[in-house]
Amino acid sequence: MIKWAIIFAVIGLIAGALGFTGVAGASMGIAQFLFWAAIIIAVILFVLGVTIFKKVT
Repeated sequence: MIKWAIIFAVIGLIAGALGFTGVAGASMGIAQFLFWAAIIIAVILFVLGVTIFKKVT
């Protein structure tokens, strides 16, 4: 998911440099959403992993 966030960020930067502000804004919005979604999922899985590990051992 981080890979897709980086791809959309690069598309947004290139589109912004070329003057396509609508595409750039949409791409950066998608990139930001994907980045934060990936961070939240990673934190949830980390917390679950720590709690399940404590229950197993």
